[in-house]
Amino acid sequence: MVEKGWNPEFPVDHLKKSLLNIHPTAKDFHDMWKRACDTAAKFIAEEKEYNNQRWDKSHIEPYFKEGDQVLVSTLNFNNLKGPKKMTDSFVGTSTIIKLIGKNGVLVKPYFQTEEDKFPSRKKSPTPPKIVEVEDSAGPVENIIKARKIRLNGKDQRQYLVRFKIQTADKDKWLAENAIPDGNLHLRRFRASRRTEQSHQ
Repeated sequence: MVEKGWNPEFPVDHLKKSLLNIHPTAKDFHDMWKRACDTAAKFIAEEKEYNNQRWDKSHIEPYFKEGDQVLVSTLNFNNLKGPKKMTDSFVGTSTIIKLIGKNGVLVKPYFQTEEDKFPSRKKSPTPPKIVEVEDSAGPVENIIKARKIRLNGKDQRQYLVRFKIQTADKDKWLAENAIPDGNLHLRRFRASRRTEQSHQ
């Protein structure tokens, strides 16, 4: 129990610090540990200096700028399936969005959908759709009947058209887009067929 106003002291407190000694084995271990730490620090500093020298000799500052389109190397990609020899060496193109330090860039994935992926490519104009229209013998009177034929490997519907002020031998089989005022006459033709089927 510590009494008020009295500071307890230990026998070691009465000894001079200069007279304190440690065991020789402990001192040897301390010296050995210090030498090992100094040697390790020296080797680390030398290795760091060597790496800096090699980096300075082989490193080339990137000349990329934001907005440039680049290819991305797949050399260090570990998530690609299939034999490595069969994979593409590069993927892209990707657009550089941001430069990160001296050695990193942030790119936009090339597969992201957008209106103009490759602005440098020249777009070929889309040829106009050619619709073959047969020469008609005049204004259409009505559509008599329909048929389905196989043309160029595809099913095509044709309609037998009768023209005004023409005899029956002038009737022609025409495609839907080749009939003058085709929408009007086709509506009438289909309505008449529905009426005939309802009376049967």
